[in-house]
Amino acid sequence: MKIFSAAFGPHDHNTYDGVWHNQRERYTRRKHNIPWHYDAYPHHNTVDKMNRQDNSSGGEFYNEYWKPEDPKIFAYTTTIGGVAQMPELESKKEFMDWKPNNLWDYKKDGNIYYIDHHQSHAAYAYLNSDFDESDILAIDGRGYKYNTVFFDNNGTPHDLNLSIGELWDFFSKELGFGTLGASKVMGLVGYGLAQPHKILMELYMLLDEFWNIENKRQDAIWRKMWDITQRENPRHIAHTLQRATEERVMDAVKKYKTSDNLCVTGGVAYNGYMNELLTEEWKNVFVPPAPGDEGQALGTYMHADYTLNNNVHIPDVYAGKEYDFVGDEKVDIKEVAQAIADGKIIGWFQGKSESGHRALGNRSILADPRNPSIKSIINHTIKQREDFRPFAPSVLEEHYQDYFDTKTSSPYMSRIVKVKSDKIPGVTHIDNTARIQTVNREQNEKFYDLINEFYKITGIPMLLNTSFNCQEPIVETPEEAISTFNRTEMDILVINDYIMRKMG
Repeated sequence: MKIFSAAFGPHDHNTYDGVWHNQRERYTRRKHNIPWHYDAYPHHNTVDKMNRQDNSSGGEFYNEYWKPEDPKIFAYTTTIGGVAQMPELESKKEFMDWKPNNLWDYKKDGNIYYIDHHQSHAAYAYLNSDFDESDILAIDGRGYKYNTVFFDNNGTPHDLNLSIGELWDFFSKELGFGTLGASKVMGLVGYGLAQPHKILMELYMLLDEFWNIENKRQDAIWRKMWDITQRENPRHIAHTLQRATEERVMDAVKKYKTSDNLCVTGGVAYNGYMNELLTEEWKNVFVPPAPGDEGQALGTYMHADYTLNNNVHIPDVYAGKEYDFVGDEKVDIKEVAQAIADGKIIGWFQGKSESGHRALGNRSILADPRNPSIKSIINHTIKQREDFRPFAPSVLEEHYQDYFDTKTSSPYMSRIVKVKSDKIPGVTHIDNTARIQTVNREQNEKFYDLINEFYKITGIPMLLNTSFNCQEPIVETPEEAISTFNRTEMDILVINDYIMRKMG
């Protein structure tokens, strides 16, 4: 049974047909794909469609994909903000009023298959893991019937009613980082006070009150928190918000623990500090590569394929399109490793693009982690972003515990851990932490081999790795990679097996 899946929400709007995962921002070239436009889909190749702006995607789905006469299932999930995108389905009260009692529940009418927002997140995480059984924490801003859900290992949902993502988005906007700027707030955490003073204690108590009262009384608290943002240093606010988040989440989830394994998913699963803290309570903690709404269509597809077809479809993390490219000069991987060791900054474009918001070695900017000045250089001359933003190390899996104080590997750059070595200042944050990616050869052979060659030259088994972009979404095509390379101060660009250099 063929399944077409879609996710309707205010972030990336994804589709999946069982073969290719479409992350819309990569094609619209607008961060988080805001606003919604018809040109979000690369198969729209006419001028009329490319220029059309419309908040409803219903016509596209019905006309391009889901035709009732075809023997296929249309599986979808939504958020409160996404319902308006599909008015044809909004009228179906039996779907909109439905609330699951188990992870694997679903609502089906003919060839329409519906699951809740957090079921989609949870299915994506659990089916991507190698756990036979697991607890699952689905945590974000808002879903549809739930805000934050903890599924025990029987699939029973426990509504935690925590709007963690909403709070982070609020502070992101009020601190000047805009909508969906939580990662910037997180970058400030390490700069904040360890012992909060009077104003921060006030904020801490407000956050606690926010999570313990009914929504109808929250407006006053929003106003008080806004007032604090006008009086307090952003870095201290960020630190307080992070500590409060960690304490509240741990208090909320520990009492429901039923397994040694935990899957963490939803937009808040990008909080690497929280993920690492959870390893103190659970032996194994897994975060999938696209835990936010950018992975929702995949999760919905996987849920439907599992329940209807009894099939566990595990998508490759490198699930984008692959592009042919022929340049003038082929390159040897040893040459690239030597260039990085010599201080060059490399644009690295290989094969299919990664799912999610992390560059995992196919759409990356790479540099020498030994260089104490490299963070400032890349932030100012390439990324054009705030100087406090850190960079991640991609480390050979067999060596990560030599440099980082953590129990388990982190293949999708999902945990922020303590650094044990003073040899890698380029990837060490102000609070002596790093958001690590562990790399094995099976996961990404070419990227592993590059890091290994750098290791042979320098004795350091890792590279600084950041996403291949300059404020815009991560590059998707060779043409976008070349454009970003030409307008920034990267030294070398490698596209598949070919190298490009700057003149002069």
